[in-house]
Amino acid sequence: MKKVTPFLMFEGNAEKAMNYYTSLIEDSEITSITRYGANGPGDEGTVMEATFSLKGQEFMCIDSYVKHKFTFTPSFSIFLTCESEEEMDRLYEKLSDDGEILMPLDDYGFSQKFAWIADQFGVSWQINLPNKQEVHG
Repeated sequence: MKKVTPFLMFEGNAEKAMNYYTSLIEDSEITSITRYGANGPGDEGTVMEATFSLKGQEFMCIDSYVKHKFTFTPSFSIFLTCESEEEMDRLYEKLSDDGEILMPLDDYGFSQKFAWIADQFGVSWQINLPNKQEVHG
C-alpha cells in the first residue's frame, strides 16, 4: 500500500467546499484540481478529481456526476484539535453557518469545549479544545 487518503464525494460543490475549508484552517491549501471538460461525463468545469490539505492532512474529493441516494454521514467526521478558545469559537461559528449543530459547543467533561457539526456541505466536524493537562506540544 502506498498511502491512505480521506475521500469526499460532492455533487457539484467540491471546489466551493475546498475553498471554504482552506480559508478557515491555516496552513491549508488546494494542491491540485482536474476538471471535467466539454465532453463530460460530468458537467463542464466541475471537479473530476482534486486534492487539498488541511493542516498537513491530505484529502481527495470529486464532484460525482452520478446522483446517489446517500450523502455524508456524521459517523465519519473530521476531528479538529484547537489551540485556543478564540480559534474554537471562530471555527464553530463558521462551520455551523448554514449547517446543523449535532452537539452544541459545551464542556462535556472530556475537554474544555467540544462541538460536533455537519457543515453547509454535509461534512461532519468534531471541534475540540482539550483540557489544559491534555495538550501535548
